[in-house]
Amino acid sequence: MSNINLQTTIKSLPHQPGVYQYFDKDGKILYVGKAKNIKKRVTSYFNKTQENGKTRVLVKKISSIKHIVVETETDALLLENSLIKKLQPRYNIMLKDDKTYPWICIKKERFPRIFLTRNVIKDGSEYFGPYTSVRTVRALLGLIKEVYPLRTCKHNLSEENIANKKYKICLDFHIGTCKGACEGLQEATDYQKDIDEIRNIIKGDFKTAMQQFEQLMQGFAAKMEFEEAHKIKEKIALLSNYQAKSTVVNPSISNVDVFSVISDESYAYVNFFKIMNGAIIQSHTSEIKKKLAETDKEILELSIVEIRQRYHSQSKEIYVPFEVEVGEELKVTIPKIGDKKHIVDLSLRNAKYFRQERFKQEQILDPERHSNRIMAQMQKDLRLPKPPVHIECFDNSNIQGTHPVAACVVFKNGKPSKRDYRKFNIKTVEGPDDFASMEEVVFRRYKRLLDEDQDLPQLIVIDGGKGQLSSALKSLDILGLRKKIAIIGIAKRLEEIYYPDDPIPLYLDKTSETLKIIQQLRNEAHRFGITFHRQKRSKSAIQTELEGITGIGEQTVVSLLKYFKSAKRVGKASLEELSKVVGKSRAEKVFQFFHSNK
Repeated sequence: MSNINLQTTIKSLPHQPGVYQYFDKDGKILYVGKAKNIKKRVTSYFNKTQENGKTRVLVKKISSIKHIVVETETDALLLENSLIKKLQPRYNIMLKDDKTYPWICIKKERFPRIFLTRNVIKDGSEYFGPYTSVRTVRALLGLIKEVYPLRTCKHNLSEENIANKKYKICLDFHIGTCKGACEGLQEATDYQKDIDEIRNIIKGDFKTAMQQFEQLMQGFAAKMEFEEAHKIKEKIALLSNYQAKSTVVNPSISNVDVFSVISDESYAYVNFFKIMNGAIIQSHTSEIKKKLAETDKEILELSIVEIRQRYHSQSKEIYVPFEVEVGEELKVTIPKIGDKKHIVDLSLRNAKYFRQERFKQEQILDPERHSNRIMAQMQKDLRLPKPPVHIECFDNSNIQGTHPVAACVVFKNGKPSKRDYRKFNIKTVEGPDDFASMEEVVFRRYKRLLDEDQDLPQLIVIDGGKGQLSSALKSLDILGLRKKIAIIGIAKRLEEIYYPDDPIPLYLDKTSETLKIIQQLRNEAHRFGITFHRQKRSKSAIQTELEGITGIGEQTVVSLLKYFKSAKRVGKASLEELSKVVGKSRAEKVFQFFHSNK
């Protein structure tokens, strides 16, 4: 479709809620989106220059547009989710499906069995889940088995088969884990009563079962049947113990879904809690790869629809950290204080923990992805034109104004590249002048890189505030590199980040990866500079000691240090050893100097 035809299509779009689809010149689906106002949303893609590179590429590829008008925003949400799953467009984010997750099944049959399964079959049976952990399912089924005697056999326990005595009781009956329904030893109504209680427990409602067991226990005790009463007491203890392991929020909070999201430049992490009767009965965190720099709001809205479908949630209310548009039928609560706020904060904390774990796994299993992620985040945080794959940091060192030196450390892909570190003796500056020293070393460093046609960094970090930054900028101006290399200064006191020609500093989140890498750069430059400064002072002190010997010149000092490696070894050398290096006459002066001072 030509550009004229595309513009005509856009102008004719309705101001109604619905779904829009973008296609390329070959008719291949590129993107599916939802909108309260289709025309307004689609127009926004074309009437401005997109900041995100991938979005710009998408817009260039769009050759045709289709749309579907729906009644409500809720319908648009559901249709968008359905089309994304079906068409799998290249530029849409997609959550993983739930095919491998475990479920608890209450089989539709007389005397229903209860078991773990990964296959959901539409045969009228009840399925609860999906659960994110098989361990959780087995623990819950183990509790149910301990509390309720249920059959595990696959026999067809019809009234006719039982009446005809088709089956015989098995070992389960003899050990007390089944009541022998196969031989008519348990009524279907009695069995169904247990199933009703189990259904409530799976849903997180322990209260009803506990109350019924309490009444039963008291009944046995009143009839002096203490052994039976004790058995019921053990079941109450099992239920209480299992319930205590769930995170209890507030008993008044029931049948609520909680969602939260955190993200970086490349990925988002959405956490989901299902709360029943004040306890968290389900928890899951999804990692979502961004495609078009989607906002947290867009990702959370998509995830709420997808996750609620996946977990077959019937909750009428959700708690979220900020406003979302998920249709009129669902009550959206943004808690500010109290237990509701606490549970949203807990959800956010779980998302952060999951992200941290993914980072640790990533560093080990996929270092390239980890590096790319951090570089993308630094580019965003520091407002850089490109990812800072190559960073150089400068630091001056002149303790008490003596022996001024400077250090340059180099990080590549977020890690130190020690072979590229450089040390500088200050040559053109007299006395302790940090600003002039910074100007000198920055000029010398990049003049050499230019002369030798070596790669320039994407970012220069100056250890210091506005003064040192201005000095470094003078050298970049002289070399014509002002607009070719990004440069920032970091002040020690409050970790302010300064930019050229901007008096207002940037303050990064104290926990951000970007600030951690800048601090690591600064600390490494400081360590490297201090080490060099100490070496220089030490060497100076040694030379001063040897040069203080009467009748010994500079060349003799050099010869002695070259041979013996240190002044200490010179002092311990015998007269004969010294004579071999500098001759008998000078050897006697050196020997006499050290041994007369013992």
